[in-house]
Amino acid sequence: MQIVIAYVATAVVFGALDALWLGWAGKALYRPALGNLLAANFRPAPALVFYACYIAGIVWFAIRPGLSQSDPSQALATAALNGALLGALCYMTYDLTSQAVMARWPVHITVIDIAWGTFATALAATLATWVAQRFAG
Repeated sequence: MQIVIAYVATAVVFGALDALWLGWAGKALYRPALGNLLAANFRPAPALVFYACYIAGIVWFAIRPGLSQSDPSQALATAALNGALLGALCYMTYDLTSQAVMARWPVHITVIDIAWGTFATALAATLATWVAQRFAG
């Protein structure tokens, strides 16, 4: 039950964070920097597949190791560190690959995206670990 609660909590936290981020960054950051590289319209199916898989990854690689800790504060620290590492690696993979293969991919987008992925994943993992401890301890 703890993993189910962790998955739902991660989906809520990461979903809310990313919705706020993309609501602002889509217009203010990505559209001006990437222009015609972006699709004219949002396609929900690939996004839903990404979120379902990425949230499962956060639970498996960050939250589950955190929940295995006997000390509750150590659990949060473990989830935060593993979440930060996972976020940095995943967002780095996307952005550096895009920078390597796209004719135009600004370095500042790469740096900002990696920082965002690190922060958002660490925060989502930490808060979801806390929720899972609190409500399914």
